[in-house]
Amino acid sequence: MVTRTIDLRSDTVTKPTETMRLAMAKADVDDDVLIYDPTARQLEAEMARITGKEAGLFVPSGTMGNLISVLVHCEIRGSEVILGNNSHIHIYENGGISTIGGVHPRPVKNNDDGTMDIGLIESAIRNPDFEICYPKTRLICLENSHANSGGKCLTVEYTDQVGELAKRHGLKLHIDGARIFNASVALNVPVDRLVQAADSVSVCLSKGLGAPVGSVIVGTESFIARARILRKTLGGGMRQVGILCAAGLVALQENVEKLAIDHKNAKILAEGLNKIKGLSADVASVETNIVYFEILKGSNITAKKLGKIMKEHGILLMPDSSSRVRIVIHHQVSASDVEYTLACIKKAMAGVTDENGSS
Repeated sequence: MVTRTIDLRSDTVTKPTETMRLAMAKADVDDDVLIYDPTARQLEAEMARITGKEAGLFVPSGTMGNLISVLVHCEIRGSEVILGNNSHIHIYENGGISTIGGVHPRPVKNNDDGTMDIGLIESAIRNPDFEICYPKTRLICLENSHANSGGKCLTVEYTDQVGELAKRHGLKLHIDGARIFNASVALNVPVDRLVQAADSVSVCLSKGLGAPVGSVIVGTESFIARARILRKTLGGGMRQVGILCAAGLVALQENVEKLAIDHKNAKILAEGLNKIKGLSADVASVETNIVYFEILKGSNITAKKLGKIMKEHGILLMPDSSSRVRIVIHHQVSASDVEYTLACIKKAMAGVTDENGSS
């Protein structure tokens, strides 16, 4: 009989803490579409302060935050944005920049560390002298930390280089900072310094920070004024949104310091997985809270089957392919949860093959 549940599918699965629930219940609220909600204003101002930007805007999701940001920078339909071929905006956001905004994506290969080669970015910028054929490049997008690269962090030096390139060509730079606080903690660099070169940033509250809903986009006051209108157009203008923003404020106050523990637990998990026969995890590549591991050939088990076995033990995993599994640590996963998970996976892998080598 399952006596505990350990949800490792994502850091989006966290439940609001009691402190968050209390703050939500007591939140001072008003009509946010009319820009009167005081708790929303407080959260937006705090995120702007942390990121070193002029203003902020609460939005329902990171997908909407990225979409609004791209559309503000690319007001003219047919504009082009340079972004990673393995980035969240390009793969997981329903192609919204194209279907809704008429913005053309120009994907550049992501390296294993989440970066794109500076030379490749520059070569992807369209020649403005030939705009009779080409779309006009207006924006570059980065992602930090980079989810599909296993939570790798983009350094200040790299981001500054991309920012300088953007300015040199008259382009804007947007950072999908869904897990920017993870990158900040891992690199030991303040968030405002990490995003200094960016014209806009989208920061998720409901991933590593553990709030139940929402993201905040930040930028100049004029950028946010235009973003506020687009938010309403997209159906993201909500009313007494301070109830949600109150949880976001608690997340900023209480959960940022917990990210270092998440990173430590992720590293311990990767080290443990790498010791289990039939599995392989690149321990050195684990920089934040995301761990990928491979089921080696000949192990007679698929990722889906392993996930099914783990579910019987109360452990929820997310298969990434037939032989690859993604695990994401969050503040509601303890060190003992990690040890229990490792013990269950080890037992499952040991029981897959009998002495004759048949499954």
